[in-house]
Amino acid sequence: MQEQSFQMPQWWYREKRPPSDDAYFENMSRIIIHAGLNWYVIDRKWQAIRRAFLGFNFEKVARFTEDDVERLMMDKGIVRNRAKIIAIIQNALIFRQIVKQYGSFQAYLDSLDKSNNYADAVKELRRKFKRLGPPSASLFLYSVGENINPWAY
Repeated sequence: MQEQSFQMPQWWYREKRPPSDDAYFENMSRIIIHAGLNWYVIDRKWQAIRRAFLGFNFEKVARFTEDDVERLMMDKGIVRNRAKIIAIIQNALIFRQIVKQYGSFQAYLDSLDKSNNYADAVKELRRKFKRLGPPSASLFLYSVGENINPWAY
């Protein structure tokens, strides 16, 4: 039997940083949606998920209402997990605050303490964002090009 080699997902920014705040928001949302689910299933559904969340434009998602949550819960093309949907909307509001305060999400990340394999940065992300635990926070940082060992958490 031939051994399969690991291929880094195309949406991971390992050699460069994400090009926009929306790209950071999409990566965080993708990791939240993936949590506890099969990566292949999510990959197959991703285009429908992107459409449902308006391309992960955090300003637009921040304006979603309870009616939008109900609309998303009826969409069979996406992962219909109410807690994850609500967390993504709440995180869009947090992104809006961060961008207003720091000028960009990257500037916010640059302000975090990255010593000790990003221990304080992971704690800060967990504290600030919904449904982002230690493994998902560290994987998010890794997926956006930060020099963290995500498998240490």
